Amino acid sequence: ITPGPIAIGQDSRNSSDMLATAITAGLTSAGVEVWHLGLCPTPCISFCVGQTDAIGGVMISASHNPPEDNGIKFFGSNGTKLSQDLTQQLETALRGKANFAQTSQTWGKSCYRPELVTGYREFLTRSLPSGIDFQGLRIVLDLAWGASVSLAPQVFRALGAEVICLHDTPDGDRINVNCGSTHLQLLQETVREFQADLGFAFDGDADRVMAVDSRGRVVDGDYILYLWGQQLQQQELLPDNLIIATVMANLGFERAWQKQGGQFRRTKVGDRYVQAEMLATGAMLGGEQSGHILCHHHSYSGDGLQTALHLTALVQQSGNSLAELIEESFQTYPQRLSNIRVEDRDRRANWQNCDKLQKAIAQAENALGDEGRVLIRASGTEPLIRVMVEAACEQSVHHWTDELSRTVRQYSLA
Repeated sequence: ITPGPIAIGQDSRNSSDMLATAITAGLTSAGVEVWHLGLCPTPCISFCVGQTDAIGGVMISASHNPPEDNGIKFFGSNGTKLSQDLTQQLETALRGKANFAQTSQTWGKSCYRPELVTGYREFLTRSLPSGIDFQGLRIVLDLAWGASVSLAPQVFRALGAEVICLHDTPDGDRINVNCGSTHLQLLQETVREFQADLGFAFDGDADRVMAVDSRGRVVDGDYILYLWGQQLQQQELLPDNLIIATVMANLGFERAWQKQGGQFRRTKVGDRYVQAEMLATGAMLGGEQSGHILCHHHSYSGDGLQTALHLTALVQQSGNSLAELIEESFQTYPQRLSNIRVEDRDRRANWQNCDKLQKAIAQAENALGDEGRVLIRASGTEPLIRVMVEAACEQSVHHWTDELSRTVRQYSLA
């Protein structure tokens, strides 16, 4: 039986070509046909796999990480990321800890399929409300030297927006460097300078987005979920008025959503966990504060460009500015995140076993009570332990973030 094809896309990192070539060699040697989409956003791979006879997809990208990093994201035949168990098996094999015998008697072939990216672009437009256009809107896009440099400006301009672009060529040396969804200062300054209506910053593979309103204020994933959730709720398209978020979501968001009758569930950090909970509960909207937003009305992948388009459409339909919509939404609780570098992988994974750190966490939680919370976790993508404190009192936030960060640093050096 001849298997179906595998779709491969990549971001602009210098190592992406090498990895694409190596993966292609392995797949074709096993008799698998490979479709190369070239530079494209991660959700483009998810869409193409879900809409064609491809049996899976591979995206080569380290997302929001710096240029020297790279990674591989795998998608199943329905366009969703592979399960954690399957991913772990693949990682074990890639690290040389498993052997697979060559059984294929045929060779696969590879071909370039740019028309699949065009199909994805057309899908993005079709997913918007009928007849919507962005005439009269001035929008700044920070493309992070990454995967969305061509696609995002094309779609926004085709819908009538005036577009100002930042970091809009593919550059493997500068992808995500002081730009994109994790570095918003230049976007904020540019929106104010050009008196733009909106600004959007994508990460390197464009599966997440952060927005900026006309005043230069950051509109993160919590606000996007709240506004999009309200719209879907009004349209009776949000089952049980349920939104899935992660442990990083702001308490102000959660309590505001519950106050208007909505349900709110949290997962571990990672769009994979949000996706799993959405599938388990039938929820249609979920995402992360960092800008990973999933709307199952349209796709099964976090999609920064789709999110930016739908938020723009929401603003256009409302007759109000994004700044006005934010003013009417909710107030965030003060929240502070501290990242402590911990190079030792085992120590990073086992921080819960440090009695001194657990005692400090308990002390902070007791002091904050119902008016705040503490979250400490190891990063899944970087050699960091992240300390987050959130509370109604900003002074308490800073005090306990400093105290807990100090304890984590002591633990990392012990």
